[in-house]
Amino acid sequence: MSDRLIDLAGVLRSKNAGPLDITFDVMFTEKNIYERVKDSGVINKELIAEKYHVSPSQVLITEYDIVNSIKITIPRKYISGDIQDTDIYGCQQHSLLANVLIP
Repeated sequence: MSDRLIDLAGVLRSKNAGPLDITFDVMFTEKNIYERVKDSGVINKELIAEKYHVSPSQVLITEYDIVNSIKITIPRKYISGDIQDTDIYGCQQHSLLANVLIP
């Protein structure tokens, strides 16, 4: 059985990491759920690159075991505040990760 990432994470959010990058925080309230997600290998550079149309080499994924969290950083398509930017704060970008299935 698989579960959606949004159902497993205590917090799933995105926000600006300066004007050029967006960061995603995936935080878990329970160590065993964090370990399940981490060990599944589903959250990887290729998945993020595909969903956000960036090169895998532009994706940074950091696992923080001590706080049961995964941080993902990617470059923004447009600089925050650019006339073509549709999410100035980067706070709506995590929705593409919500339905990712974790075995």
